[in-house]
Amino acid sequence: MITLYGFGPAFGLPDPSPFVLKAELLLKFAGLPYRIDTSGMMRAPKGKLPYIEDDGTRIPDSTFIRFHIEKKYGFDFDAGLDAKDRGIAWAVEKMIEDQLYWALVHDRWMDETNFTNGPKTFFKRIPPPLRQLAIFLIRRKIRGVLKGQGFGRHSRAEVAQLTGRVVDSLAAILGDKPFLMGNAPCGADATVAGMLIAILCPIFESPTRAAIERHANLVAYRDRMMERYFPAGG
Repeated sequence: MITLYGFGPAFGLPDPSPFVLKAELLLKFAGLPYRIDTSGMMRAPKGKLPYIEDDGTRIPDSTFIRFHIEKKYGFDFDAGLDAKDRGIAWAVEKMIEDQLYWALVHDRWMDETNFTNGPKTFFKRIPPPLRQLAIFLIRRKIRGVLKGQGFGRHSRAEVAQLTGRVVDSLAAILGDKPFLMGNAPCGADATVAGMLIAILCPIFESPTRAAIERHANLVAYRDRMMERYFPAGG
């Protein structure tokens, strides 16, 4: 059986990471049996979650997990899509990962209220004398990553402007379809659903969340995906 390494339920979500959610959705789409292990961070091949272990082989990164499933199990996540729609789905997936993910990181780690309500709780297991130092060092590292990526150089209003355009585009592409490209989920639905579930978490306030909530079809899509694939919630 495949083992999926993730963080485990947090913030009322099945997992706080949109990429762990993506990987789990891919496994569900493919109908593959799996188990979840939350103790794998220290053994993560690239120092990040998620990764899977399948017959003794570890595959890190949600996109390479997809490639592995497609190659080993012969599952076509985009079955029924022509070349044009496959291209659109892939472009949407990368737009979501390259824009909304970094907005999520910025909102959770750089906003003081969101940080206190969310990521700060992860540090409770560290003894008090070292806790503040650990918080300072990790937030400084993340701030540097955000600055290098670009989002850390933008004002909150500029972040809202960027993500608002992405959200509007996503809502227009989804339209009134049950899934991104039609009546059945494709590979990009794992990315889109994972990101929307994570961003719409009610304990985090953000311009991106507000932008998504202005589109009834995106909220309904999130609800539909949760009911279908995570009926137990977080």
